[in-house]
Amino acid sequence: MKIAIISDSHDNIANIDKMLSYARKENIKIILHCGDVCAPSVLKYLAQKFKGNIYLVFGNVDGDQEMMNKLAREFKNLHILGDEGSPKIKGLNLKIGMTHYPRQAEEMAKSKNYDIIFYGHDHKPWIEEKNNIKIINPGTLAGLFQKATFAAWDVDNKNLELKILEKI
Repeated sequence: MKIAIISDSHDNIANIDKMLSYARKENIKIILHCGDVCAPSVLKYLAQKFKGNIYLVFGNVDGDQEMMNKLAREFKNLHILGDEGSPKIKGLNLKIGMTHYPRQAEEMAKSKNYDIIFYGHDHKPWIEEKNNIKIINPGTLAGLFQKATFAAWDVDNKNLELKILEKI
């Protein structure tokens, strides 16, 4: 099973399209979005273009959360987890935590309730391990203040890589 982890896409359709092209080529079936999609219309675009499941937590610039929740009722492949959550992925025996904020990710790690935690917000791609829990920030798909990045995770091979969008 292959999963793409994205965050802070900030309405950048061109970069979303490039990541989706990679996802199709690599047979990625799940996207985890760690917040800051921004406009509900962009979330709708993502749900229409990606046929697999999308799990999303809200970020600080996801202003119209009511409309985003409405979209999740409309698109069966779109699952909104609120401010933090743990997606239920069939066939995956790992407890995944998702949030937008680094501090919240640290608190989630302290709980020791997760095997792996994904977060965003500061746009800095990062992988670390604390107390045997992997904590990953895929960076900013929009490329704001940093190069555009995301993470690709081959669950079966236990391979998680940060990808620089301009190099794929």
